[in-house]
Amino acid sequence: MKKLALYTLLMASLCTSCDLDINENPNYPSNEQMTPDLIFPSVEAGIAAAVGGEIHNYAGYFAQYYEQNPEQSQYIEISQYMFNESSQLMDYSYRIIYAGALMDAQEVLEKSTNPADRFATTVLRAYVLQVMVDNTNEAPYSEALKGNSVSNPKWDNGEDVYKGVLAEMDAAEAALTDNASMDSQDLIFNRDMKQWKGLANALRLRMYLRFIDAGVDAATYTEKVKTLVAENNFFTGDAAFTGFADETSKRNPWYETNAVNTPGNQCAAYPIVAYYQANNDPRIAYAINKNKKEGKYLGQIPGGRTKSDDNNGSDTWKNENVSAINYQHSDGNGATQPFYLFTQAELQFLIAEVNLRFLNDEGKAQNAYNAGVTADFEARSMSGQEAGILALWDNATSTNDKLHLVYMQKWAALFCMDHMEAWSEIRRTDCPNITTVSQLDIFKGNSSYVPGDLIEPWINGLGNGLVKRMTYPLSARMYNVNTPKAVPVSTPVWWDKN
Repeated sequence: MKKLALYTLLMASLCTSCDLDINENPNYPSNEQMTPDLIFPSVEAGIAAAVGGEIHNYAGYFAQYYEQNPEQSQYIEISQYMFNESSQLMDYSYRIIYAGALMDAQEVLEKSTNPADRFATTVLRAYVLQVMVDNTNEAPYSEALKGNSVSNPKWDNGEDVYKGVLAEMDAAEAALTDNASMDSQDLIFNRDMKQWKGLANALRLRMYLRFIDAGVDAATYTEKVKTLVAENNFFTGDAAFTGFADETSKRNPWYETNAVNTPGNQCAAYPIVAYYQANNDPRIAYAINKNKKEGKYLGQIPGGRTKSDDNNGSDTWKNENVSAINYQHSDGNGATQPFYLFTQAELQFLIAEVNLRFLNDEGKAQNAYNAGVTADFEARSMSGQEAGILALWDNATSTNDKLHLVYMQKWAALFCMDHMEAWSEIRRTDCPNITTVSQLDIFKGNSSYVPGDLIEPWINGLGNGLVKRMTYPLSARMYNVNTPKAVPVSTPVWWDKN
């Protein structure tokens, strides 16, 4: 209850503090009146609202987890890749990240003398700037958050931002004393410094792998990932923001938007349904319903809302034809689901990858694979149902097959948990593959389609291919003359070299 009360205060103040024209709210204290220990949880809340809401939503389309329902049109621009800067898909998140979370983080770093609070704040800062880069390739960084002294901060290139935040984490961790403890309220790790150090190492692992696959000083970063995995000083459980309640404006932000405010807009996408079905994976029932027409699981072809109707003979393609998303989830906890910064499942799959690619240790890779699968089933309240997915390891005979399985199961495990990282990992690993089978052949049941392969949208505003980045926020374009020129969203971010 104490967590919920704090979260309610934070979200109320967050909503009033992130407008471009910031006004004082007489009901809540301003940052000038607040001590760093009370500002810190607003950093956490701001990140949860931005990355766990709007960004989580559109990334789920790009990861091909869900699609626009046949009889609704709320997200048709995203589904068919018809959006541009004027669509403002991430403007709200951009505003919360910079005018909210990062500004609050700057307050903590300027006011706090506690090295533990400063370290945890630096880790959160690194996380959210990584997310910004993974969306837009560049991000305001070196000149950002300087107030009126720099009103038009430059957008630093993504590689420099990655290197910068990694150096910040290293310096903040080096400043910690052996008995350092947090003063701040903490809705992620409850002030557990071992967990915060573990999250920092997990973020390093994630970012180092992107340097390697981008071909940037690959030998150095390969040694770094090998050392991280060998030392195994990572967080336990999930790195997650908790404190949501099934009450108005207190729910998980993705749930609040799609289950309460604009319900009925999303159905399951064909690739994730096909992959779950091919493996008899019980997780299909976690957030996907059987369709109402036939009582079976059926995903919609990406960007296929209109074309499915055109090619469905005399029958109209309706919501009843496809599997709806169950936002409440099979465990009934959709409204209060935590916001995941980093799941244990993703962490273990990254460890499995390092063991396969760089340490040549299939035994440890299998242990990590098993731990990743088990962690995901546990997070979904489905423990004990994972035997069939664990057994897939033995069916993968070569190292490349095992690596492909690790990538695919990471994708399967991030559904409903962390759509942003699912989209990023698709771009880094090129897995799932993109099918060469036509949308019409898949719709008609062509057997050559490999379950789980991604499908280029049937109606595709890009012409062909998949989305590789997000547009720059329109609000940035309007208020910062140094915002980079617009580029097609088919243009890869700096680390996407595959």
